[in-house]
Amino acid sequence: MRQPRWVAAISLLVALVWLASEVSAQIPAVGGDKFQGLKWTFARIKYGSYEGEGNGNGRNSQLAYWDEPWAIDAPAAEQNLSRRIKSVTAIEVGEPQVLTLEDERLFQYPWLYIVEPSNLVLSEKEVTILREFLLRGGTLTMDDFHGPYEWDLTVRQLQRVFPDRQIVEIAPPHPIYTCFYRLEKYPQIPGLGSFLSGRTWEKGGFVARLRGILDDAGRPMVLINWNTDMGDGVEWSNAQEYPGYIKWTAQAYQMLINEVIYTLTH
Repeated sequence: MRQPRWVAAISLLVALVWLASEVSAQIPAVGGDKFQGLKWTFARIKYGSYEGEGNGNGRNSQLAYWDEPWAIDAPAAEQNLSRRIKSVTAIEVGEPQVLTLEDERLFQYPWLYIVEPSNLVLSEKEVTILREFLLRGGTLTMDDFHGPYEWDLTVRQLQRVFPDRQIVEIAPPHPIYTCFYRLEKYPQIPGLGSFLSGRTWEKGGFVARLRGILDDAGRPMVLINWNTDMGDGVEWSNAQEYPGYIKWTAQAYQMLINEVIYTLTH
């Protein structure tokens, strides 16, 4: 039976409203050329972990280079994010780097990235260096750890760096959500394994949160992406065999680009 015209018209209107909302979510809140003159490099931190304790070099000697916890999602994640920032903004993007906290080049790169920080074990020297780096204006982004157990392990290391500072929630309407893309809420990006299992969470981390540690001026020195996997989101953005993952890829790019731009402008 043919639908009445008014039913068809309403269906078309609903579809157009949905399409408009999806398109607007992809549109930056400000023009990319506004950031001309800014420079950014994806600087991944190579760290010692619990798995590597006792072998003399802070790493598990049985693991291949790119299989170690600090290297998860590399090198595709940094390559893809670097290309995307270069394509949608006028920011000058450098070649991705892998550094240790004791690297003499560290202070050349104001944005650092640590993946799976629940594996992180800082030496006393690294604690001192990281504290100085952050208090002098640098930013550390932590990503891809889940649930209360991994949270507690991560906080244990952060408290060594800043025993006198609290970890706070960074939720809308904080300007980090509108500094480039307009985001209504903080996204939970499933790792590819979770996505293939039909869920967005893992290890009991049901609710995604952006948290941070602030300096005396209120600037987030540490951005903590908890119960979400931004790294997988950008790593798998070119994988044609997982077409349903595109939804999560888009959200991961938007949130990470907002975090980078906020870091560079505050």
